[in-house]
Amino acid sequence: MIRWLRSLLGLIFGLVGSSSIAIVLLLLFWAPASWRRFVLLHGCRILVWAGDFLCGMKVVVEGAENIPDSPSVIMIKHTTILETYGHVTIFPPTAWVVKRELLWVPIVGWAIGLVLNPIAIDRGKGRSAVKQVIEQGKKRLAAGIWVTVFPEGTRVPRGETRTYGISGAALATEAGVQIVPVAHNADDVWRRREFSLHPGTVRFCIGPPVDASAQSPKETNLIVQAWIEAKMHEISAAYKDKKTAAGAND
Repeated sequence: MIRWLRSLLGLIFGLVGSSSIAIVLLLLFWAPASWRRFVLLHGCRILVWAGDFLCGMKVVVEGAENIPDSPSVIMIKHTTILETYGHVTIFPPTAWVVKRELLWVPIVGWAIGLVLNPIAIDRGKGRSAVKQVIEQGKKRLAAGIWVTVFPEGTRVPRGETRTYGISGAALATEAGVQIVPVAHNADDVWRRREFSLHPGTVRFCIGPPVDASAQSPKETNLIVQAWIEAKMHEISAAYKDKKTAAGAND
């Protein structure tokens, strides 16, 4: 019962907090980008703090020394909402690659479009979408803005993996920048389609940068996927449970 109440408080705070941040950002449409970035960064920090204070979801960062000094492409596992705002507190200003429908969501989606200057794609357009990521991503990187790619395209169920899209690796190759792989176990505490939030430690693991110029985009993609998925098997209870279940069925 106590965890249920804490989860309710956490979800309410998250909803009200994210909506409030979005409203402030929209009201600051006229302000310099640095002002809006300040609001976004500290708003996300408050959301991370609230998750720990209200629900016991403590976030720790491992491998921060692997973050390059120059703009790069971030490829991060996507399983919950937590990593979307959590990684904002870790990395320099970044533009997300998102499905265009997200920008149609009232308030929060509008604010994402205003502040994050995302690369909004139609996922059904295949190669055209990859080309868009490359063209717009190169402009963002040249302007000193990092680019965040959720390579599986959408949130995936606990312990599962989907095919990694090629756009992140292709962008890094064309732009001549590195890829920073990120794995995390956020879905151990914030499980998909569950109301209850579970106390525990969320490990954001940042891997060594991958040089995209050393091999083809396809090979780069496989290197990044291999690192992320191997780390997920190491840190994620969901991955370990899947492995145990698979072994029991053999």
